Amino acid sequence: MGTKKMLWIGPLAVLAITFFMSACGMVQVIPKSDDGKFRSQNSTSSKGRMVASISPSVLPGSSDPNATDYILGEEDHIEILVWKNEELSRTVFIRPDGKISLPLIGDVQAAGLTPNELKDSIKVLLRRFKKTPEVSVIVREINSLTVFLIGEILRPGKIQLRSETTLLQAITLAGGFSEFANRKKIVLLRKENGIDKRITINYNDILSGRNSEANVVLKRGDTILVP
Repeated sequence: MGTKKMLWIGPLAVLAITFFMSACGMVQVIPKSDDGKFRSQNSTSSKGRMVASISPSVLPGSSDPNATDYILGEEDHIEILVWKNEELSRTVFIRPDGKISLPLIGDVQAAGLTPNELKDSIKVLLRRFKKTPEVSVIVREINSLTVFLIGEILRPGKIQLRSETTLLQAITLAGGFSEFANRKKIVLLRKENGIDKRITINYNDILSGRNSEANVVLKRGDTILVP
């Protein structure tokens, strides 16, 4: 029987092979998170991905629904927890009028508030019945962050967003332009402080870099019109 020969590879050779495979994309370095643990290879930052349900409109504030600066909106699904009182705890949808209904205190304004602001509002109302109520507000599902695309778009309609999304990303999520689209005169309709704004955007200027600032981050309720 012949003897098997084993090839010995020195440390320098191993480093050279690893470097070559990394440069060719064959080896992926998995970065660590702040707590020292390795992150999943599939993880991406919320700013870099396009998530839609075709699925953050700009998330006013943060893309984390339970962050202190997230603004609640109509149809958001939230959980109200009152410590040691299951009868007062509820999981509810914010109604189209922006309010929720809770036992004892009745209707409470929720849309337009952060989870912490809603928590404080509920605590104040509950103090009529409990001396020191402990309340938590948890956002279970975001349904209010929607934008609308109309005109020469392959899939016009309403898009529900889950993270911060730019104008170009929203157009991509809707399938892109039709063959008859006028890309130089896209109109962004936006309401700010009760005032309707009309912003004309040249798609070609964004792509060329002449006006990259026009690739705005969308806000809740924005409408993109492609003539």
